[in-house]
Amino acid sequence: MDGNEVKASPAEEAMFAGTASATAMPPVGDDGNGGAGGNLDAIMRIPVVVQAILGTAVMPVANLMKLNRGAIVPLDHRIGEVVDVVVNGRVVARGEVVVLEEDNARFGISLTEIAGVPKANSSK
Repeated sequence: MDGNEVKASPAEEAMFAGTASATAMPPVGDDGNGGAGGNLDAIMRIPVVVQAILGTAVMPVANLMKLNRGAIVPLDHRIGEVVDVVVNGRVVARGEVVVLEEDNARFGISLTEIAGVPKANSSK
């Protein structure tokens, strides 16, 4: 020790003694057989929130407070305009609103564009 190092107390050494493992965990996506295996399956089952943003509206709080049941709030998008598909807060695609063939009472989105993967900022 050079005098600047901090030595752990015997209690701290005992607390951290059991945290090291003799076998390392394989990287995510590696099942030990060179494939993605179970880890990828577990990731693929994670639920995410998918939203179709039909439009937005800006109004004063006073007008917001006057809204009642049946009120219509005009949005900034028009019929036929492209809408954003957002997953966990990030735009992943764009598409057009469609009526589902199986259930005329429900809407869906026909994807027309998939958002590209953002490029890493390469500052060398």
